Amino acid sequence: MSKKTLAGASAVAGAVAMALSGATLVASTTAASAKEKCYGVSLAGQNDCAAGPGTTCAGTSTVDYQGNAWKLVADGTCATMELPGDRMGSLEPLTRDIPS
Repeated sequence: MSKKTLAGASAVAGAVAMALSGATLVASTTAASAKEKCYGVSLAGQNDCAAGPGTTCAGTSTVDYQGNAWKLVADGTCATMELPGDRMGSLEPLTRDIPS
């Protein structure tokens, strides 16, 4: 194989590798963005961020399934999450299980 052919083959291989890694980045970015805030589903100290009284930021909820604390979940799954005590997840803050 000549140097010119080898260089051309290397360039093509490099372009294919870059295209594949770019496609992977787009796919993982899309997957990461397919999330929604779901209120009332996190355990104490496992919320993703503040939602109201009793939370200041990630990991600060003090009650399991605290209604005003949210966690990111897969898009479209929040409202169907079943939790102990006949609780359900919600796309809006809830008034249940709020610390006093």
